[in-house]
Amino acid sequence: MAALSKSIPHNCYEIGHTWHPRCSWAVLHVTQGALAESLRIYSTLYLIAAILRKRKLDYYLHKLVPEILQSTSFLTANGTLYIACFCILRKILGKFYFWSPGFGAALPASYMAILIERKSRRGLLTIYMANQATETLFRMAVARGAITPLRHGEVLLFCITAALFMFFFRCKDGLKGFTYSALKFIVGKEEIPTHSFSPEAAFSKIDRKIKHCEKISQPMNILALTKKLMDKVCKHGPRHRCCKHYEDNCISYCIKGFIRMFSIGYLIQCCLRIPSTFRHLFTEPSRLLSLFYNKENFQLGAFLGSFVSIYKGTSCFLRWVRNLDDELHALVAGCLAGISMMFYKSTTISMYLVSKLVETIYFKGIEAGKVPYFPHADSIIYAISTSICFQAAVMEVQNLRPSYWKFLLRLTNGRFALMNRKVLDVFGTEASKNFKDFTPKLDPRYTVVPPELPLELS
Repeated sequence: MAALSKSIPHNCYEIGHTWHPRCSWAVLHVTQGALAESLRIYSTLYLIAAILRKRKLDYYLHKLVPEILQSTSFLTANGTLYIACFCILRKILGKFYFWSPGFGAALPASYMAILIERKSRRGLLTIYMANQATETLFRMAVARGAITPLRHGEVLLFCITAALFMFFFRCKDGLKGFTYSALKFIVGKEEIPTHSFSPEAAFSKIDRKIKHCEKISQPMNILALTKKLMDKVCKHGPRHRCCKHYEDNCISYCIKGFIRMFSIGYLIQCCLRIPSTFRHLFTEPSRLLSLFYNKENFQLGAFLGSFVSIYKGTSCFLRWVRNLDDELHALVAGCLAGISMMFYKSTTISMYLVSKLVETIYFKGIEAGKVPYFPHADSIIYAISTSICFQAAVMEVQNLRPSYWKFLLRLTNGRFALMNRKVLDVFGTEASKNFKDFTPKLDPRYTVVPPELPLELS
């Protein structure tokens, strides 16, 4: 592993902005690409979010555009300030060290950029980048032989995380905000201890449904009878007195949970594939079928469906065995439900949930007075996490998550791939491993080291 004190004498043109010798023009080019991509990302993101949240007309008229512009400014500034700090740091140090082109340049740039973003979004961005940085560090450690990856490790990690999240979900005031709402949507309000749905209200609701079916016209009798039969099957069956799913017995409760979340997972994956499918619709019409019969659609559906059904089934089983409803049941049920990730293995999901869990525990510690509160901690963590990812993007792209590398290429209009990584190979991180066929054409008038000379560490 390269020592931090080693250095190379090349200038910023020879290493970084190889497409143009002038730093000012290089900054301008990066800003132009980052601005266009940022505007495209946040315009789509905020518009979809506004539609899903059913925002009123006043939001579209007065808040939508300012929020888009503020987030666009943040992301554009992150790219612009990075290349600017890249050049400034080279001029200050007089050479490049192992840490300076990636971590050193990205740290001040990321910190200044995150201050532009709205405070309400800094926490979410911090979790996202902390997740990226943790996975990147793990990949680096594996590449260096410091860590041996565990088989099905992401599944095991998800089991532990799911167990703790479901425990907090079952506890009073355990979770708040979006996390609580998301879990409530996934597993249902019946698993909340404070669920106020009484048996009498449930049975009266069923009676109203049956009476409504009896008033339906003659052509709908078959449908009404089928629905009535299903209601009776669901209502009459084994249900423990502690179970709060009053409209269903334990068996139908689990089956319904599986069908509901399987359908949602299937539709989510279909929607994610729509843009790529319709892009090739006219050239390859057969791709339309793959939109509905793709393997990943069923995998995500099986993952979500089995997670819910295993969690509900285990919770019901423990209520029957112990004859009580206890928050500790959620630890066992959540851990067993985590096995469902075998259908849809995802390191990204596991790492994100771990980051979110750490944040939840940290804020609980602050509320309890056990952990000190650090002002601007989110901005600092974001800057450090982003710097780690940029260090990997410069020195060892092979250890960076592919999706994040593609994002960096879009943000810089492909210029991140134009760095002279063959020169950086002397640091021992195989910087040019994925760029063997690329050698930048440099103007000798602006270079410090002639390209034909052998590279040595100073």
